[in-house]
Order: sequence, then structure tokens, then C-alpha cells
Amino acid sequence: MSKRTNTSVVVVATAVALTATACGSGDDSSGGKDKPKIGFAISALNQPFMVQMKKGAEEEAKAQGAELSVQNASDDASQQANQVQNFTSQQVKSIIINPVDSDAAAPSVKAANNANIPVIAADRSVNKADVETTVASDNVAGGKKAAKEIAEQLDGKGEILILQGQTGTSASRERGKGFSEGLKKYPGIKVVAKQPADFQRTKGLDVTTNAMQSHPGIDAVFAENDEMALGAIKALGSKAGKSVKIVGFDGTPDAMKAVKKGTMNATVAQQPAELGKMAVRNAMRVIDGSSIDKQIKVPVEVVTKKNVDHFS
Repeated sequence: MSKRTNTSVVVVATAVALTATACGSGDDSSGGKDKPKIGFAISALNQPFMVQMKKGAEEEAKAQGAELSVQNASDDASQQANQVQNFTSQQVKSIIINPVDSDAAAPSVKAANNANIPVIAADRSVNKADVETTVASDNVAGGKKAAKEIAEQLDGKGEILILQGQTGTSASRERGKGFSEGLKKYPGIKVVAKQPADFQRTKGLDVTTNAMQSHPGIDAVFAENDEMALGAIKALGSKAGKSVKIVGFDGTPDAMKAVKKGTMNATVAQQPAELGKMAVRNAMRVIDGSSIDKQIKVPVEVVTKKNVDHFS
């Protein structure tokens, strides 16, 4: 799962090719056949990003003539394992998993493998188990872009706080890796605090509040998702976006509003609805017996006040 497509050109070409093939599959499925059933085990639905991914998956399933069953794990890895096992016992045609924990997901995914049910990973990878493909944003590239944006906002020097996502998720690990790699180019920037806030807005608020008390000279905050960035904005009050720069990750509607308002300086925008669509599209291709790429990367882009109107 560590290999990645390296260019946007390949990503776009892959997406176009998959779209064309998927449209053909949708046309073929209308000949009176039973709807193929796909199980979608999603990590949580308490974040706008996940809600948009679910919506995209549902829209694509309808377009493809498939029946999509969505189960919400509410950030409980044990609950998600049970949900995947239930899908396996129901003998669904394919399972899409957005793991709560990339390691904890492995046993239930292996059980699906043993039952010859193809598994698609969405947004986050599964460790130590086989999946047909991982459909995800290029999180490492996004982390590097976030580092570059913060460096430009700070003119190459300053102290920063990093708000990490949920421990054990590939998204947090990859975004953090990309950010750290990106910062190596800017020796004048120092990370003075790095703490998990579990992708949650309230925890982002609490961690930022405590960090500012310990390190009052913090000049910028990088949050590994927009919810934590929005929590940081609340903690910083009038400093947000001004004396303390804030960069998030996801491109949610609330983040776009904050960028437009100037309380958030930038967000690395994903395409959650497209992630959901691509996951279902590839599940259908596997069901139809077609081969698919092991890694499908959906591009990300930095959104600032200069280009936010284009995205929102």
C-alpha cells in the first residue's frame, strides 16, 4: 500500500478512464439483473468530510444500479470489525471500508478475503491485509503543500503548533509525514508543540488553548483536518488568521467560509464526494471482473482567499 501514483496527469487520466468504464458498467446492469449489494463501513459520520464521502458513494451506487448499505462505526474500531463481519456473512458482492484504525481493520478484511469478497479501502489504507485498491487523496503531497503555504505565510520563520489527527489512521500519518518533509526546506520554522486532537473540533479548541498557554509565541497552526483548525480558530479568537496563521486540511464548507472570512489562511482541499464515487465505481469494476489499479489518488489543492470563490 505504500506505492503512490506520482503525477496529477496519471491521476486525471486514471479517473477519466475509470469514469468511462464505470458508465459502461452502469448501462450493462440495467438488463433486469438483481442489483449487486455493496457494503460500506464508514469510520464516522460526525464530520462534514465523511458525510460528503457517503453522499458521493450513494449517488454513484444509484447511477451504477447497485444497492449500497452504509454502516457507521462512530470511531469504534471493534464496532467496525463487527460491521465488516456482518457484510461478509451476508455475502455482499464487495465491501468498501473507511477504517477507524488502519491496523485494527486487518482481521475483518482478511475474513472477507477468505470469503472471496473484494475489499476497497476509501480515504484511509488498511495495513497487513489485502485490498483490491486504496482510493485516497494524496495526503503526503497535501502535507507538503501545507508546509509550503505556512512557510510562505510566515516568510520562512516562526514557531508552529501541529494538531494531529486520530492515532492509527493512515490519513494522519501521511499528512504528518508530508508536512514534516515539506518543513525541511525551511530551517527558520520550528515546531514547538505537536499533539493529537483526534480530528475533532472541540479537541482542537482544547489542545490549542493549552498549547498557547505553554508556548505564547506560536505564530501558526497546522491542523491535519479542518475540524481541528476550526477549533483552533475559536481558541485563538481575534488572533486567528492574523497574528497566528492557520492552515487546515479537507476543504469542508465551514473551512471555506473561514478562509473567505480570513480567520483561516488556507486549507488543503480534498474531494470527499469524489472519493466516495471512485470507491463505488471501482467496487463495481471488480464485481464485473475488470482489473483496477492498486492505488488511486484523487488530487488535492491549496485554497486561499485568492481562489476560494472557485471552490465554494
